[in-house]
Order: sequence, then structure tokens, then C-alpha cells
Amino acid sequence: MEQPKPENIDQYIANFPIETQKLLQQIRETIHKAVPKANEVISYGMPAFKQNSVLVYFAGYAKHIGFYPTGSGIEAFKEEFTQYKWSKGAVQFPLNKPLPLDLITRITKFKAERDSEKVKKKKS
Repeated sequence: MEQPKPENIDQYIANFPIETQKLLQQIRETIHKAVPKANEVISYGMPAFKQNSVLVYFAGYAKHIGFYPTGSGIEAFKEEFTQYKWSKGAVQFPLNKPLPLDLITRITKFKAERDSEKVKKKKS
């Protein structure tokens, strides 16, 4: 039976084993500290943080946490993903290793700055 679609991040996280829940909560808190004014949303069935547009998404899986800073976030930090599996829009953090919270913070702040710049350009 398929899980019902979560309405918020708390519901999303509750669907995972307790160890994965702890990691998802760590990522959530890290993103929150990086962009305190961003809103939590569920987008494409995943937790996401939105300023003017969605900045980053994250999701839990059986063996990893997926972090989705989209193309610009991956491109700007790809040199730092050498120990992770990554693609042009996502990076996978294994459940059995500590999360790179500093890296997540820097990527999230980078995405927030880009998002703000886009809005300023539209207004001018």
C-alpha cells in the first residue's frame, strides 16, 4: 500500500525509521538556520524550503539522504562532492556517514542569494 502524500515536513519525516528521521531532522534544522525566513513546503512529494522560489529539496531513501539544490547549487559546489554520488541536480549523502552540515549550509545560503538576485533583477 502506498503512503498518503505528506501535507508537511513533520508528516514526511515520520514515515521513516528513527535513525533516518534524526538525519532528516538534522538537514531540516541546518537549512532553517541557513535561511530562517524561508518557508517549509512539500514540493514534488519532498520537503523543500522556499523563499521566492524553491531553494533546496531533500528526501529520505533506504540507504541515503537525497539533497537537491538543483543545477546551479550542484554546479557551484561539485568540487566538494568527490566522496558522494551526485548528478547535475542532486547529491546523495549515505545514511552511514555524518551529514556534511557545513556544506549543506553553504549551498543553501548560495541558493538563497541567487534567488534574491533574481527577484531584484525582475524588479529593475
